[in-house]
Amino acid sequence: MKTNRMILILVSILLSLTVFSFVTNQQNTPTPVSESTRALYLKYCAGCHGEKLERFAARQWVFGSSLKEVSATIKFGRPAIGMPAYAKAMDDEQIAAMANYMIREVAKVPAIIPSSFDDKSIIKSENFSFVLQEVVGKNLKIPWGMAFLPNKDLLVTEKSGKMYLVSKDVMTPVEGVPPITVKGQGGLMDVVLHPKFSTNHLIYISYVDGESPTLLNTSIARAELRDGRLVNLKKIFHALPNTNSGIQFGCRMVFDKNGYLFFSVGDHGPKENAQDLTNSNGKIHRVFDDGRIPPDNPFVKTPHAVASIWSYGHRNPEGMYYEKQTDLIWSNEHGPKGGDELNIIKKGKNYGWPVVTFGVDYDGTIISPDTAKTGMEPPVFYWIPSIAPSSLTRVTSSLYKGWKGDFLSGSLSFEYLDRLIMKDNKVIGREKLLQKIGRVRNVVEGPDGYIYIAVERTGKIYKLVPVGK
Repeated sequence: MKTNRMILILVSILLSLTVFSFVTNQQNTPTPVSESTRALYLKYCAGCHGEKLERFAARQWVFGSSLKEVSATIKFGRPAIGMPAYAKAMDDEQIAAMANYMIREVAKVPAIIPSSFDDKSIIKSENFSFVLQEVVGKNLKIPWGMAFLPNKDLLVTEKSGKMYLVSKDVMTPVEGVPPITVKGQGGLMDVVLHPKFSTNHLIYISYVDGESPTLLNTSIARAELRDGRLVNLKKIFHALPNTNSGIQFGCRMVFDKNGYLFFSVGDHGPKENAQDLTNSNGKIHRVFDDGRIPPDNPFVKTPHAVASIWSYGHRNPEGMYYEKQTDLIWSNEHGPKGGDELNIIKKGKNYGWPVVTFGVDYDGTIISPDTAKTGMEPPVFYWIPSIAPSSLTRVTSSLYKGWKGDFLSGSLSFEYLDRLIMKDNKVIGREKLLQKIGRVRNVVEGPDGYIYIAVERTGKIYKLVPVGK
C-alpha cells in the first residue's frame, strides 16, 4: 500500500504546477506578480478561490485587506471558516508575494460575474446536445437545497437562511424558517419531503445553529408546510459536540423505502472525530421520521456511542442518493487535497477517514501513508485532483440519451457538472459538462424527468433540456 501511496503522491505532484523560488517586495503597495507566485496560487489557493479569484466576487475580505492582514491569514490560516495555514508550505517571502498578488487581483474582480451560458447556448454532451432553461433567475445567494412538491412546485433553500417556494415562475419567501447561523460553510442547507408529504405536509431541513455563534453544529428539523409557511416546527436532531469551526457541516438527507431518514454530518475539521463513535461528527446517521432511534441501528448497544450513527469514518459527505430498486444509499464526500470519494453506504461500516485516504493535506503534508486497510470500506471511485463534490443524483430518465444509470455531481472547485459513466455499479468513464458555469451546488432529477442544477455564481436554477425536446 505504501508503494501505491508514493505513486499517488508523485501523480499529485505532477498535476501541480512547478514552483520556482523568488524574492519579492514586501511593501503595502501590490507589486508585479512573478510566474512562481501564480504557480503557488494555482497549487494551493485556486481550488477554493478560483483560478481567476472569481470567488472573491464583491471583493469581500473577512479579516482585513492590508498586506499584513492578508499575510497573517495565509500564514496562520483561519480555522473557524476553513482557511488552512500555509506556514509549512511557503516561507515568509512567498507568503508576502502571495498576499500582494491577491490584494492586486481581488481589486479587479467584478461584484457580479455573469455566466458564459444562456438559454441560447447549445451544450454538447458525448451523446446529445442540450440547452439551459432558467427556472429561477433571481440571483439567489448560494442556493443549496431543492425539493419538488407533488404539484411540481419547487422548494429552494438559500445558505443565507431563506427558503422560497417557486410556482409558475413566481418565487415567494417561505415564512416560519427557524433562526439560522451562517458561518463559513454553514447556514441553511438541504430540504427534503416526507415520503407521505401529500397527506402530512411534512418537510425536513438541515441547518446550522447552536448555543452561541461560537458553539455550533448541524441540526435537523421537521415542520408542516401549509399555505407557504412552516408550522409546528420541531428540531429532531442536533449533532454534538458543538464547535466554533465553520467548516464541514454536511448535510444531505434522504429517505429510504422504509421511511427511515438518513443524513450526513461532516467532521468539522478535527480529523479524529470521524473515528470517534462518541460524537456525531464525520458520520452518516439514521433515525425514524420523528427523530427516534431505530433499535436495529448498528451502535445502539455500543457503550457511549451515538445511537443514531449508521456509518462512520467520513470527512464531509455533501451528496446522498437513495436508489429504491436496489435499496442502496450512495454518497460522495469531500476529501482534503485529492481523494474525494464515491461510496455505497453500508450499515455499521468504517469508511476510513483519516486512517486511509487518497488525498494529502492542503499544505501538501501527508495525512496517512495508506489508501486501504483491513476492516475499512474502499471507495467505489475517488477523484484526484479533488473536484469538491457538492451533491449527487442518478439519472433514471430516458430524456437524456446514453445517460441513464449514470451519476451526476456538482463540482465546487472546478465549477462544472461531473458525469460519472456507470456500468454494474462501477465508474467506467467521466464527462465534464458546463465547464466554468460556476459552483454547481446541487443537482436533482425532477418528477418531470428533467435534470435541474443550482449554480452559486449566477444564483440561478437551470433545467437541462435536450435539443429537440
